Amino acid sequence: MMSNIIKKYFEESKYFSMKLEKYFHVYELILSKYKLRKDLTVVEIGVKDGGSLFIWQKLFPHAKIIGIDLNIECKKFEKDGFIIEIGDQSSREFWKDFFYKHQNVDIVIDDGGHTNTQQINTAISCIPFIKDGGILVTEDVMCSYFFNFGNPSKYSFINFCKKTIDDINFKFPGIGKFKFSLNNYVHSIEFFESIVVFKVDRKQCAFNKIITNNKKKNNHEDLRYGYKKKMLKNPKIEIIKNFLKKFQILNKINHFFYITKIRRFNIVNSSKMKKYFK
Repeated sequence: MMSNIIKKYFEESKYFSMKLEKYFHVYELILSKYKLRKDLTVVEIGVKDGGSLFIWQKLFPHAKIIGIDLNIECKKFEKDGFIIEIGDQSSREFWKDFFYKHQNVDIVIDDGGHTNTQQINTAISCIPFIKDGGILVTEDVMCSYFFNFGNPSKYSFINFCKKTIDDINFKFPGIGKFKFSLNNYVHSIEFFESIVVFKVDRKQCAFNKIITNNKKKNNHEDLRYGYKKKMLKNPKIEIIKNFLKKFQILNKINHFFYITKIRRFNIVNSSKMKKYFK
């Protein structure tokens, strides 16, 4: 298994590195499809002692591997075939300069400082520049729950990820819109314990639309509300509604009250799910 290979490379690395045990299996799931690529560019934030750079070098022998760190001493790893950039991952200016210099990035692995500011700025700065089919992997997101990292916070990285779930779903027309959005780049997010993976594919980020397989009439009744159907759809009232449909304004008023009734019904029933949110 690839997880055993990654762990083997981890153990063989001549420099110090530290990973959580579950990460090896996660990396198997998310990196296996890139293994044989020859035109790959991999960026790792957080070089430190250099151990993980050599994992990626063995895993992706044909890839260009770029390390980013604040410590200028990390430049020493350039002799081993890596590109090392010195800079602050929380700086938008650093990322602007970085992507001016380095294009066609496929994989970004954020194993940097793990603060909310660092992880969020890295995400919003990198995602627009990652190639279609590429990913941003953010490690150690459990820091979004750590007291010494200023959490719990409304503006934690994990809450940013939850907001991005809404952002992706806003590709269905009319649901909502954020002032700051990544939904022209991110088409899906994968969550693991302590790792979040943003998957980039601009072609998959078009607004959704309803399609049917043909132009035949739909003859099946909507039974979404089951036994409550009679309460929501009275046959006598339906006769009146069908008559009112001839008058556009009255039809709109009738539709508004019907939707309001449905909404109230769903709110009451949704509240019964409260215990599953505790």
